Amino acid sequence: MSSVVPRNRVTVTGSSSGRPMVFAHGFGCDQTMWRLVAPAFEPDHRVVLFDHVGSGGSDLGAYDPEKYGSLNGYAADIVEVCRELELRDVVLVGHSVASMMAVLAYHRAPELFGALVLIGPSPRYVDDGDYVGGFSRTDIAGLLDALDSNHLGWSADMAPVIMGNADRPELAAELTNSFCRTVPDIARQFARVTFLSDNRADLHGIDVPTLILQCSEDAIAPEGVGEFVHRQIPGSRLVHLRATGHVPQLSAPEETVAAIRAFLASGA
Repeated sequence: MSSVVPRNRVTVTGSSSGRPMVFAHGFGCDQTMWRLVAPAFEPDHRVVLFDHVGSGGSDLGAYDPEKYGSLNGYAADIVEVCRELELRDVVLVGHSVASMMAVLAYHRAPELFGALVLIGPSPRYVDDGDYVGGFSRTDIAGLLDALDSNHLGWSADMAPVIMGNADRPELAAELTNSFCRTVPDIARQFARVTFLSDNRADLHGIDVPTLILQCSEDAIAPEGVGEFVHRQIPGSRLVHLRATGHVPQLSAPEETVAAIRAFLASGA
């Protein structure tokens, strides 16, 4: 068993005495997705980046299909990273599916976390009765079948949809390349875990300041989903960004930084 730091390719920068900020990336990505946002916090924060096992430069030998068969396995890793680095009062920033990993990590070890920042969160992607997640069961089945049959083709088709910002094709190209670098078998399982999870009940009982960043024209986490998350977490702050698409840390990094800074400055 590898140690936590190489397992997740943990990197630490910024102020050693500053309040820690841990950034967790979403499906098909790695820590480089934070490169336009994380450095802005280095002057006064201890900035921690990492790759989920199975992504980026993580130790692929540590990938256990049973452990990572649910988001709880990823949440456990986040807690382990924080404990390994002896972090407290952590600002945990999660993007997309990692926002739910952040919620689960908080429930595992609430003593470690002082604030949550959830970017494009969705506790359930599949519509369910009055709940509108944005996808029907048929949509998700088709999406997963397409990924099973042609990983590279799926990546090329889905990345532009997820990124949005059709007038900036270089952004979609970067996300496509990131998806394509993921080992296909791992990508298939991670996609199933992501799109079939239901974490709505886990939104209850969060007792730290929480910021929800919602983009417009987000094909993965529609605005109604962000509003649902906001209603379920008492005292949370919902900010509607001008940014479009699902990856504002790449498409609108300055606006993303400003929103997080304002949240932290407010006493979070």
